[in-house]
Amino acid sequence: MRPATLNAYIGQAHLVGPGAVLRQAVEAGRIPSFIIWGPPGTGKTTLATLVARTLNVPFYTLSAISAGVKDIRETIDSAKKQRFFGAPSPILFIDEIHRFSKSQQDSLLGAVEQGVVTLIGATTENPSFEVIPALLSRCQVYVLKALEKEELVEMLNRALAEDEFLKDQPVTVKEYEALLQLSGGDGRKLYNALELVANSRRPGEALEITNELVLQKIQQNIALYDKGGEAHYDIISAFIKSIRGSDPNAAVYWLARMLEGGEDIEFIARRILISASEDIGLANPNALLMANTCFQAIRAVGLPEARIILSQTVIYLATSPKSNSAYAAINAAQALVQKTGSPPVPLSLRNAPTKLMKDLNYGKNYGYAHDHPGNFIEQEFLPETLTGTKLFDPQANAAEEKLRERLRAQWGERYGY
Repeated sequence: MRPATLNAYIGQAHLVGPGAVLRQAVEAGRIPSFIIWGPPGTGKTTLATLVARTLNVPFYTLSAISAGVKDIRETIDSAKKQRFFGAPSPILFIDEIHRFSKSQQDSLLGAVEQGVVTLIGATTENPSFEVIPALLSRCQVYVLKALEKEELVEMLNRALAEDEFLKDQPVTVKEYEALLQLSGGDGRKLYNALELVANSRRPGEALEITNELVLQKIQQNIALYDKGGEAHYDIISAFIKSIRGSDPNAAVYWLARMLEGGEDIEFIARRILISASEDIGLANPNALLMANTCFQAIRAVGLPEARIILSQTVIYLATSPKSNSAYAAINAAQALVQKTGSPPVPLSLRNAPTKLMKDLNYGKNYGYAHDHPGNFIEQEFLPETLTGTKLFDPQANAAEEKLRERLRAQWGERYGY
């Protein structure tokens, strides 16, 4: 059921719909190297194949699970022989590129830089963490979204009408909800579920697919944890929300579900790091220190002992007081920057390393805080047009109440603390 043209490709209209960025590049006959980042079953491999087919260029594919540096070099050598003057470069598609080591990714740099190949990488993990900066800087990153309900229904209807086996069978879908729910936006899971239910039909028997039938035939086959599928996202969400909700019992339970499912412990530790700052923050600054220590420690010892370190850290975070004031402050600050642009830095705050800059009043009237009582002097640190804008608002917990008292004494009148 893989589509043969971009017009038949379902989903990702923001990339391949009429006038979309990737569609325009393909139609122009020139594409950059790019990395496709998205959940499983959203069409990453299909999209790469369609791009190559539309451009009519040689297409090489490697899996990061099985390919080594030797395979990469051999593929690049073959691609060099396939290059023709004025024609687009051959495409090298690497599935699960996040599984490549640094040395494997390094071996791609020269070929991508020189245009020997156009690289298309596919990953379910954040490229910022999993792809080396040198390679990432040479690639665009396109984000694929989980398929929407309407797109999944279209996939089902298309399979019933066009699939080599199903189109001649008396199979209809009366209720879609169970199939859609079990797919979780994953097109591959959707087709696997449809196939499993359709294969339960006796020869010559008409089959009407209902929610009850789907649950009966499939529910017992659902894996407890699929680290590459929907559960990967659902369980990490439940895990973080349990920490945020101060429930150590639930947090440790979801931790155990991930560990038993073979989840990458560094992925878990990164999420813990984010939670320590986003959900606990200034209510207990030690949480971030502990989360960072946890990240380093689990790298040092590995499993099975790393589970104890993760458990200790998760319980500490779940039982800590909570605050998202730092998270709210940076969100508000970024929104302000996007709204107001780049007003000039006040002259008093500018650096003045040359005489000309001093003559232009750079640094003039700046008050050096350490020369004043309590190491503080009230002065303007924001651009003039933003004076008095409060972005940080301490929350109601013991640590931040002390911060509020200090801020009120120093800045109460200006910022309304």
